[in-house]
Amino acid sequence: MADPSSSPSPSGAAGPGGAGPLDRARTALAAVGAPERLAGPLVAALGPGADQALSADPWRLLDVASVTPEQADYCARRALGEAASPDDPRRGRALVRHLLRRAAREGHTALHRPRLEGALRALGVRSTGPAVQAALESGDVADFEVLPEGDDDFEDDEVPELPDPEHHLALAGLGAAEQRLGAGLTRLMGTSEPIMDSATAAETVEATALRLGLDVPAEVTAALVTVALRGVCVLPHGAGARSAIATVVACAAAIGTDSEVGFAVAAPTASAAAALRARLGDAGVEVASVPELLETRGPDERGRDAQRPIEAGLVVVTGAMALDVEAAAALVAACADGTHLVLVADLSEAPSAGAGQVVADLVASRTAAVAPLPADPGGDPVAELAGLVAEGELAEVAAPGHEVVVVPAASAGEAVHRTVQLLTDSIPRALGIAAHDVQILTPTRGGEAGADALNTVCKARLNPGPGAHRGLDPGDRVLLAGHGPGYGPGEVGVLREVSGEGAGVELPGGRAVTVTEASHLRPGWAIPVAAAHGNEWPAVIAVYPPDTRASRPQVYTALTRASRHVSIVQAAGPALGEAVREVARVQRHTRLTAVLREG
Repeated sequence: MADPSSSPSPSGAAGPGGAGPLDRARTALAAVGAPERLAGPLVAALGPGADQALSADPWRLLDVASVTPEQADYCARRALGEAASPDDPRRGRALVRHLLRRAAREGHTALHRPRLEGALRALGVRSTGPAVQAALESGDVADFEVLPEGDDDFEDDEVPELPDPEHHLALAGLGAAEQRLGAGLTRLMGTSEPIMDSATAAETVEATALRLGLDVPAEVTAALVTVALRGVCVLPHGAGARSAIATVVACAAAIGTDSEVGFAVAAPTASAAAALRARLGDAGVEVASVPELLETRGPDERGRDAQRPIEAGLVVVTGAMALDVEAAAALVAACADGTHLVLVADLSEAPSAGAGQVVADLVASRTAAVAPLPADPGGDPVAELAGLVAEGELAEVAAPGHEVVVVPAASAGEAVHRTVQLLTDSIPRALGIAAHDVQILTPTRGGEAGADALNTVCKARLNPGPGAHRGLDPGDRVLLAGHGPGYGPGEVGVLREVSGEGAGVELPGGRAVTVTEASHLRPGWAIPVAAAHGNEWPAVIAVYPPDTRASRPQVYTALTRASRHVSIVQAAGPALGEAVREVARVQRHTRLTAVLREG
């Protein structure tokens, strides 16, 4: 059997007599011919009774993300012999869950049932109905009905028949989160009242602009009036709108304060919050990260929720494209009835790292107010390049201050060499941007010039050490890959210490968090673009190796993480320009638009 393990197992101690969950799982894995190193992931997926679950159903091995159906079938044949049938309900149930988990990792929140059944048939399931039914009965999968859009063009007084609903299958938790999100947004739209009338809101904006010395474009004033009037607003913007966003936040804070409803603003991550805080200057506005605002404690535990909502009647979230369905559902649940929620978002960015496409679906539903923001006057080369990419063109731009630099590389190895050279020498020396303010972004983790390979080289160069803590040492840059006290996935910081209480990580802006779950810590000098969503750094090195599979939104997202400088290490040749030109969208299958339209 091929080794299905692709990640280190979480640590765990055996119980008395050496018969703890991990030891029992190793024994059960050995009995079905699976690598014992899968014990950690299996226990993490199935709990302390993982050995019993696997013995009763060898296809439960598919609950480990790295295991393939072929590998699970091999283990089932080892365990069951000739009784291992392609149409075994246990196999069908496991395959349905496996396909939906894989879809969720790719960003889909649900799959149309015919598409799922087609995938099951491709895996040898002849009777797909019983397989789907077994998955539904397990409680891990849910079936949602969606009414397709009908034809509004009908003649005379004829009333058209309602179309038959389509069935969409989803992981139960993810499907419920999307349902809650739709219901919560509908609740906010239905319970809100104007915070101010139009004239008063415009006067408040004018007074704030005078106090802070701001030049407020008419489009920004119009957007802020909409914010005061409507319960849920989307403020879309393009590249190069950072000043406009800061103006919106400063003036919205004044609207919230003067109306006495209260105001809160959050950015997706600590780095984006710190950058917005710096641009606001002396405006006197406190900016939190979304995990801070919600008082996040763990994956499904937050201090702010429906029972203890955010204490503000006007809540603004910038960088809102980074919100996946589950994060957005938690945010909306923490907004009390009548709260005005404002999502500031760049719709040209790639969808969130997690499942869903919340802002795009909200705009497509036409249920929320939409008020576009203008680009900042003057522009800059990074924003100009990003704007061209948004239109499908990867072209040269004038960059007299070396704001944009393209570094050709003939191979993956040369791409790694050039990247480290830029990080440690060229950018600090030529631009005065320290290495700790430079972030490397890659399309993927794997490969000769992927994030993993680059992190190995960067650690050896910047912070060599024994890697005593799962390959990490104090001083390493780290990526946080889960929810914990005060942080969420995608935060990048510096590991400061490791003690019995956990790992102390300093985030941008100086805030420290304690990470108690070791699997949440990953090397962070180089990270995939998906993990960079919602972040901002002074400088970015975007690395494109020869085997790059990119898209227009992915390239755009990488470029727009940089506020001052971007270096593009280009080893992909013409393929990168072709991807920008031809792969215009990242397709995701979601239900939020339908949920919102159905109300």
